This record gives sequence, structure tokens and C-alpha cells, in this order.
Amino acid sequence: MAIRKGLAKPIGSLTEMGTARLGKRTDNRSPSIREFVPLAELNDIVFGGWDIFDDNCYESAKHAGVLDEKLLDQVKDELSAIKPMSAVFDRYYVKRLDGPNVKKGKNKKDLADQLVADIRKFKADNKCSRLVLIWAGSTEIFLTESACHSSLAAFEKGLVDNDPAISPSQIYAYAALSEGLPYGNAAPNLSAEVPALRELANKTGSPICGSDMKTGQTLIKTIIAPGLKARLIGVAGWYSTNILGNRDGEVLDDPESFKSKEESKKGALDYIFQPHLYPDLYKDISHVVRINYYPPRGDNKEGWDNIDIFGWLGYPMQLKINFLCRDSILAAPIVLDVALFLDLSKRAGFKGIQEWLSFYFKSPMHAPDIYPEHDLFIQLMKLKNTLRYMRGEELITHLGREYYD
Repeated sequence: MAIRKGLAKPIGSLTEMGTARLGKRTDNRSPSIREFVPLAELNDIVFGGWDIFDDNCYESAKHAGVLDEKLLDQVKDELSAIKPMSAVFDRYYVKRLDGPNVKKGKNKKDLADQLVADIRKFKADNKCSRLVLIWAGSTEIFLTESACHSSLAAFEKGLVDNDPAISPSQIYAYAALSEGLPYGNAAPNLSAEVPALRELANKTGSPICGSDMKTGQTLIKTIIAPGLKARLIGVAGWYSTNILGNRDGEVLDDPESFKSKEESKKGALDYIFQPHLYPDLYKDISHVVRINYYPPRGDNKEGWDNIDIFGWLGYPMQLKINFLCRDSILAAPIVLDVALFLDLSKRAGFKGIQEWLSFYFKSPMHAPDIYPEHDLFIQLMKLKNTLRYMRGEELITHLGREYYD
């Protein structure tokens, strides 16, 4: 809303500030991404959502303390008008939170039906032609695929039977996909990744992507690690620790929720370094991840990385990175990007897993028989080539022989 009013620039948003090269380097064609593909206009977006607390968006933003009050007050009326719908929530899945604005139902299928009713009402009340749903809720406990996730029929039976393997985020995903909405999982917990919901996404023509948006320490890892690998510099160990004091930090102070985040944060290095191909360089990496809840820090997360590396003749060296970042400030532009690109995917006729949006995620969704791509620069190339493909432009391989033949 501040962007729409011209109060600030959309820094960090590829859809709003990025460009895409078209054709040869000598063609000098690099339109903005917004000029190149038909993205929804920011002025046409209506925001809504669910929360276990009944504060409106202005009250919630003031409580979070991320944005300056001077800026908030300039969009107070718009934010105050956004009131959360009652949420599907169960403390079994997020133990460190509780709130009064929670739905009740006879079973999980009933709760899913209530969400579908909310979606339809929101669409009608706001005269929207299309909707996108992004799960940005708190990290749920670590779950693995169960029998109820094996097929859509099994999942729907699990909803009726209140299967404990079906978490609230999966209920939201089911409701969204049932209505044909694109769905993105911004958290690390198991959601639309399961076979049952992938089946539903393909059935209803819904694009899906996730999981766990890449904002702070893992963003840095997927920038640094490809550089070390490109130069074949060995890595003996990578120790990562974080302190943060927002609600996310409070939730992750629970070991079961932290397990979901830990699995998400630790996977990237294995796939980038490919130790099975480079055993002399990466086979025995000691990779440690810690997150500590420290209330005085609020939303201003701090990440420390100590990287023990070795080079020519095995001589040891070190990298030390201290990233003092603002969690929500890094997350906001990529939530916008994912919503706009999912909407574009739907209109382009894409359905199911959108691997081209891996650029935004710590644990990218991918086809079951292939490995995920974690290298940030390959991910960006894939994203922009997908946009070129959508518009019938030549894909760019960076071979460049035509300039010298």
C-alpha cells in the first residue's frame, strides 16, 4: 500500500524492479519484467487473510514493530479496513501460540468447508476475478508423509476422520486448491508438497510452489556456496546460528517446530555442493544450524556463519559472515512476487508444481524423480527463461558463440 501511494520503492521485488534481457546482447533489449509479462497491477490487488488474533492489519503492524509509525499512519485507513477472518488453528501443531479468533468444526473436513466459504465470500465481496493463497502462518511441527497423503481420496477420508497427519496448513491448501486457486507455501512445514494435494492441484488446474521462503541466512548460503563450488574450493564445515525475537522466533523455540525449519535450512548445501560428485571437497562437511529466540532483537534477525574452507594443497582458510537483517523487510517483496507469478502461471495455463519459482524457496518443490535446484543463479536463469518461454522469446543459454563466429 505504501508502494501504491508512492511513499517508498519496491526494493527487493523482481516483479517491480527486475528486468529481462531479450535476444542478443547487441540487441539492447532489456524491458522491465512488468513491461514484458502481463502481471496484475498493484492497484488491482485486494488483501485479505486469516489470523488467530482479531487485530486488524494496522493494529497488528503496530504490535509487530517492524515499520515506523510515521509510515504506518500514512496507510492507516487502508490497513485498518483489513480485518482477519477466523483461522483454522490447533496448538498441537504450533505449541507456542494461542489466540481467540479460531474456527470450530465437527471435523477437519468441516473446517475446510468453512475456509472454502470464506474464499468465496471474499471473492464476491471484493469483486475479485482471481485469487491467490499464500500460506504465511507460523511454522508447524515436523511431519512426514503418511497414508492419508497418498491420494486425494485418502486425504479427503483423513479430513473426515480427523487424521492427525493433516495439519492446518494442509487444510488451507486443500481449500485453496479445491477452488482452483494457486497456492504457495512460505513456511517449512509439510503442506501442498504431498501426493494427494499435488493430485488435487493437477485436477483443478492450480499452480503450486514452496516451501519456506528464502530471506536471510539461507539466501546468503545460496549466494556464497555456488561461488565456492564454481572455484572448487573445499568446505570442511559450515556453522550457522541465528538470533531473532519476533513471533517466528518464539514459535521456533519449540523443538518440534524447529525440526521443520532445520530440515529446510540444512538441505540446500548438500544439493549445491553435490558431495557424491566432489567427495574430496565436500563429502565430510560438518553442517550445523542453530536458531535462538532472543526477544530484545524483535524482527531484526542476526545470522552468523563460520565457514571452514580449504584450497590449493589443502591449506585451510575461513569465511565469517555476520548478516544483520530485518526478517519481514526481506520477506515482503518475495511474498508479492510469488503471488503475482502464481497468478501469471494460472493465466498461462500452468498447473501443478512451478519449479521455475524455486528462486524464492529454501526447499523448492520439484518432481519426485529429480533433485531440486538450489543454486540461486541457476534458479534466476530458470525463472527468466520461463518468462521468455511464456512470451515466445528465444531462451538464453549464455553460450555466446554467435559474437565470435
